[in-house]
Amino acid sequence: MSPIADTSEGVPLHHVWTYTAVDRTFWNEHLEAWVPRRIIDAHVHVYHRAHQLVPMTQQMRQQYWVNELIEPIDADQTAHCDNLTFPGRQVAKVAFGWPSLEYDLVAANRYLQQECPRRGWYCLALLKPQWSAERVTQELDQPGVIGLKPYYSLISFNPDTRDEHQEKSIFDFLPHHALQVADQRRAWITLHVPRADRLGHPDNIREVKLIREKYPNVKLVIAHLGRNYTLPHARESLVHFKDDPGLYFDNSAVLNPDVLRYTLELLGPSRILYGTDNPVFYMRGRRQWRGRQYFNRTSHPFHFNREREPAEIEARYTLYMYEALLALRRACEDLQLSAHDLQRIFCDNAVSLIRDAPP
Repeated sequence: MSPIADTSEGVPLHHVWTYTAVDRTFWNEHLEAWVPRRIIDAHVHVYHRAHQLVPMTQQMRQQYWVNELIEPIDADQTAHCDNLTFPGRQVAKVAFGWPSLEYDLVAANRYLQQECPRRGWYCLALLKPQWSAERVTQELDQPGVIGLKPYYSLISFNPDTRDEHQEKSIFDFLPHHALQVADQRRAWITLHVPRADRLGHPDNIREVKLIREKYPNVKLVIAHLGRNYTLPHARESLVHFKDDPGLYFDNSAVLNPDVLRYTLELLGPSRILYGTDNPVFYMRGRRQWRGRQYFNRTSHPFHFNREREPAEIEARYTLYMYEALLALRRACEDLQLSAHDLQRIFCDNAVSLIRDAPP
């Protein structure tokens, strides 16, 4: 089947995406009566094109599907998208730049340190692992900063692959001296675990437990439920952390209702933080699963989108962030979670971490 161009009409959103009547209808039918009025998006990327040091090439775009979606989005554009996608909601952020050395990390951090306080948002400083303890302290002293965002790609830059450091230890990109500073400051850290086996890799389990043991004052949030996008991955990893109430997880980029249901049943709503992983999840389409693999469907002819669905199905696609919200709703309703539980997930859990983080 030949590719079908995304010609849907609507209000410009971000990158190639628009906000259409399909999205408005989806929100009104599935989400308007369910999503709480106050939201803290605990995992969102906000970054300015002016800070980009290395242009995104076609070769780089084809390395990884996310590379086709990471057009820079600044604070004004982010606020515009919130107004469209979360109508009638009060939305705050825990924001950080794009964790790649394609960008000027210092400029990216400074930008959010200017933008977040005046918008009622908060930010995590991107962490270069080579920085000294003194340098880390300086970042935590900046306005609006409540913690750190480490990532394995910040070890060094290789334009030929994003995965050069994927199998590294957590401590190679979140070094102990940075953790010591974060522990002293009671800082928030959002950790994207490395390794192809995701959170369930034995070394990840051991290292996360070690962080919790040695640095108990760190507000450690595991991103993407530990990259557990399929139920087999979730089952083999999350059980190891069931009895640690001080370890948190954000649900960003998780669209699988079975994973969300399992996680909420195992860990409870007091340990889960809502996050979008935008701008990536402004993508229009749906995700499907087969065993330990997931497959992204979208209506735009990206290189990864080789198995297109029929035009009548693609015409009904909505935003991935809405699909994620509907999956979360289904999981919460299956478990009969209360309105209070929802308010914890969407806002109050993040508020409690923010209150205890650096001023």
